Amino acid sequence: MALKRLLKLAKWLVSALVVVLVTVMVVRVVDSQRGPPLELWHTFVPKELDQAALDRADWAAYLAAEAAVFAEVRRDVTDKLAPRQHVPVNRYYAASPIYPGRFAQDFNRSFVLAPAGPPAGAVVLLHGLTDSPYSLRHVARLYAEHGFVALSIRLPGHGTVPGALIAADYEDWRAATRLAMREARRRAGPDRPLHIVGYSNGGALALMHALDALDDPALGRPDRIVLLSPMVGVTEFARFAGLAAWPAFIPAFAKAAWLSLIPEFNPFKYNSFPVNAARESYRLTQALQDNIRRHLRGGRLEGLAPILTFQSVLDNTVSTRAVIEGLHAHLPDASSELVLFDINRNTTFEQLLTRQADTAIERLLPPPPRPFRVAVVTNAAPGTDATEVRVTAPNALDDVRRPLGLTFPDEVYSLSHVALPFPLSDGLYGLEPDPADAFGIRLGDIAARGEYASLIVDVDMLVRMSSNPFFPYVLERIRAGIDGGAPRP
Repeated sequence: MALKRLLKLAKWLVSALVVVLVTVMVVRVVDSQRGPPLELWHTFVPKELDQAALDRADWAAYLAAEAAVFAEVRRDVTDKLAPRQHVPVNRYYAASPIYPGRFAQDFNRSFVLAPAGPPAGAVVLLHGLTDSPYSLRHVARLYAEHGFVALSIRLPGHGTVPGALIAADYEDWRAATRLAMREARRRAGPDRPLHIVGYSNGGALALMHALDALDDPALGRPDRIVLLSPMVGVTEFARFAGLAAWPAFIPAFAKAAWLSLIPEFNPFKYNSFPVNAARESYRLTQALQDNIRRHLRGGRLEGLAPILTFQSVLDNTVSTRAVIEGLHAHLPDASSELVLFDINRNTTFEQLLTRQADTAIERLLPPPPRPFRVAVVTNAAPGTDATEVRVTAPNALDDVRRPLGLTFPDEVYSLSHVALPFPLSDGLYGLEPDPADAFGIRLGDIAARGEYASLIVDVDMLVRMSSNPFFPYVLERIRAGIDGGAPRP
């Protein structure tokens, strides 16, 4: 009798699970059919080098393959657009003011900045998910000004069409990172410093490479690591993102392969987001966390290069807690540092902030003493415009405070995931864009006012802070690592 009851219960549970899955799939199918249709830039998937080919290739071969990919996009997307797609806010329309091919430099492509004389070192810069080498161009210039060769590589699947990310695999991104580090070491020579800089998803790749190089120094072991909004952990939704694409196996429901379909009005970043991109970023962060734990068990984090991390306490893309608890809490090198950007505590928005946002710094950062170095950029006092940086050394109880001479703009209540690598003067994302740095559209200084449902994008996309009023401090801290850097013995 007991066995019969167990079998009956198991049968009921299986039936209930099937009903739940079918319901979820039906809801997903219905939801995916809303919104705009798929366009050429969603359905076309250019052919990129895979992991094996990337591990065989050199920099010249990669640039040749990249040029072929951009030629494919021109032939199979730009040259085949229907008349209704010939609009100024379409980055794939050749006559659009935001068409990347019309600029003096197309920052969707890999680029190298080299000093006039012998290099003082080399740095590899890795951009974020759906992003392009544009995002780290200001940091690349800083390195080049200090005599470094700066290699900013376009990771496979990026800079071309959003559809390219449907076929993306995080192992290909890792292989591209290895290729760039090989080229950086070749250009710098064996005795010069080698740095790696990663933004968002590129931060996860930078860490993965540094950990892999502890096991295999031939990979190119970095002497310094700089991370901006690193993707050490992502939201739990990404764990199940792959399920959202299941209905897309039926051609009629192909839109289910996309989490968002938004007009492509940004010349250097995809607006549309495929399910596979979320899945691959989750796989990468899981592999990274496994890699960290494996090295901790083996006691082999001791050889990891000093890490300088910049992170906003409010970040709706990556987990700030994972950056603190999953990374910096375990770093053995006292020269590593975590820089946190607090919310603006002198703003008319403060009363409108959720309690979770208002108390983020207290909830996320454990009280001192801490085993790692922390610098907090915040208001000098509640209600004041002046800001300061509060540095707490490893295992210290008290912080050391220094005025920054920088302020939060009045209308800004926090930074964001995307803001950190861009100065206020950035021509595309800056709150105070430089007219000489123009790219056909200004996305950082839009102050939208009007009626609901009248814009081609969600208002949240325009509200999100996209530049960093404390970027001079970011450059100051990175510069200190360049000037004080020395090749690892």
